[in-house]
Amino acid sequence: MKRIVIKVGSHVLTENGEISKTRMASLVEMIASLQKLYKEVILVSSGAVSSGYTQLKLDKSFIPNKQALAAIGQPLLLRMYQEKFAKYDMLCSQILLTASDLDSRKRTEHAKQAIEVLLENNVIPIINENDVTATEELVFGDNDRLSAHVTYYFDADILVILSDIDGYYDKDPNKFRDAVMFKEHGFLDESVLSQEHSANNEFATGGIVTKLQSAQFLLENSKEMFLASGFDLSDIKSFLLDGIQKGGTLFRV
Repeated sequence: MKRIVIKVGSHVLTENGEISKTRMASLVEMIASLQKLYKEVILVSSGAVSSGYTQLKLDKSFIPNKQALAAIGQPLLLRMYQEKFAKYDMLCSQILLTASDLDSRKRTEHAKQAIEVLLENNVIPIINENDVTATEELVFGDNDRLSAHVTYYFDADILVILSDIDGYYDKDPNKFRDAVMFKEHGFLDESVLSQEHSANNEFATGGIVTKLQSAQFLLENSKEMFLASGFDLSDIKSFLLDGIQKGGTLFRV
């Protein structure tokens, strides 16, 4: 694999109501290591709303408030990434997309051309949902489905999701002690894909269902997805840097 999309959600990035500088630093360090291996990395990052909330405490259950928090938090989030990447003499960039952008062949091609130039010049594209205008994704998506479409439309080989769970199990591991994690998975039943969305964090809006929907979209388009813990990057580092799968779930046909 040469081109990788890494998605990090709000639950992984946020700790005690603020962006976790430690987790962000670990993520940036891993991306720097991947770039040294001549890997092209596109980062899809949530966190704008939670960044904004550190500056202005608005009721997040009201959509216009979330949009306002995203507007405040997006530049703050990017500045944090810029500072972390600068330690490795790396540049990063910001690209805000909506579902309608990827529904338009023309706008998708324009975004793709910009990303190609950035990657050719070793600049990390950081993509986020344009939360100020994309109200549906504020409620349902948490960038899971966006990252899957980015993987497909921008010619990446694999999507890697840094999650609050360490893989995909045959049943809920929080409820069943005998739950078994799938090392690989290649088929997702419609009954699983149509379950109600869930999230484990006040800033997160996705859940396991949106991740499975993302996996299914990629499987249908001959792409792969790897799901593992974003709190402990050891499984993801082993998979991406050493080519050894110690944990996590690899979705492939």
